[in-house]
Amino acid sequence: MTDRFADQWGLITGASSGIGKEFARQLAARGMHLVLTARREELLKELAEELHTRHGTRTELIVGDLAETTFAGHLYETIKSKGIQIELLVNNAGAGYVGTIQDADVRRMAQLVELNIRSLTELTYLYLHEMLTRKHGAIINVASVAAFQPVAYMPVYAASKAFVLHFSEALWAETRDQGVTVMAMCPGTTQTDFFDSAGVGGWLKKHRSQTVDQVVKAAFKGLRKKRQYYISGWLNYWLSLAVRLAPRRLVVIESMKYFRPTSSGSRKNKD
Repeated sequence: MTDRFADQWGLITGASSGIGKEFARQLAARGMHLVLTARREELLKELAEELHTRHGTRTELIVGDLAETTFAGHLYETIKSKGIQIELLVNNAGAGYVGTIQDADVRRMAQLVELNIRSLTELTYLYLHEMLTRKHGAIINVASVAAFQPVAYMPVYAASKAFVLHFSEALWAETRDQGVTVMAMCPGTTQTDFFDSAGVGGWLKKHRSQTVDQVVKAAFKGLRKKRQYYISGWLNYWLSLAVRLAPRRLVVIESMKYFRPTSSGSRKNKD
């Protein structure tokens, strides 16, 4: 499937850094033209220049925040008005938060749900309708190994990623015989700034992690195999099995040891 990306268009949300940025680099190397969206315009411009210099890739930049209720629809209509047909959608934009119940800002929690769930759902359905009509296309929804368990101090984040996983798997079942693949990508600890800005500073120094290069290559491997979900790394895979076999009470209590906030006050990270 990934060999059909040359001269096609892809859409990547949360493309300004981390996993989203690496998706852009690897897709451009495959000859794909890209629509990139994120909140940080300067970072998008730098990335677009890099991709054009290295690969001659055509890019369209649409700056905005998918935590805003109307932006997903605006994004879709803007791309449509440009006459661009999206062959691959990478729903990567997401927010993470680590904090106690007392520190949690209710408005921020609602924005996290808006970004991680509602906007992802809207974009998925909008482009699935087009892809099913054409009988080809693919969607990668970035979830997490946290999708397989409840996580104390990150309840909204883990629950939102569980939605992404189950939502994607269900759509995969419906579309698998219609020329379209929907896949949930489930990375574990990855070398981005997520953990520091989400409130667990020093996490990467204490735990094994993967590079964004490894995560994106794993995503393409899963897509080629037309998997309904794909976990990056064998250690993460076995962890996902372990938490499903262990008593749920034990799993969520044990999670408190790993994600206890390092300082008081709420923190969050947006891609």
